[in-house]
Amino acid sequence: MVPVSATDVPVRPAAPAAPVQAPPQVDQDVDVRRRVLPPYKVILHNDDHNSMDHVVESLRKTVPGMSLEKAAAIMWEAHTSGKAIVIACPLELAELYQQRLLSFGLTATIERDE
Repeated sequence: MVPVSATDVPVRPAAPAAPVQAPPQVDQDVDVRRRVLPPYKVILHNDDHNSMDHVVESLRKTVPGMSLEKAAAIMWEAHTSGKAIVIACPLELAELYQQRLLSFGLTATIERDE
């Protein structure tokens, strides 16, 4: 092998700087998203058949990333007031979450979020 010196290595010109983009308009993005994918609420209803522990675990298994504290708060609201909002999301996801809750033996409905 022949040693290579720093002068033997071709130097490439620096790449042109990427154009600076303005930050996205968050309010406009949210408005567009709400028009294209209107949110629906998944509502958990209280029942006399399931234990509180079962409801909390079912919520955590149903909604990805739901904390124990959030699931317990939703369970308690449904227990004390008769119903609680689990999540507001596009209809297709709301239907998935509702079906998951129903599969655990819970009572859940979907309503359009105003």
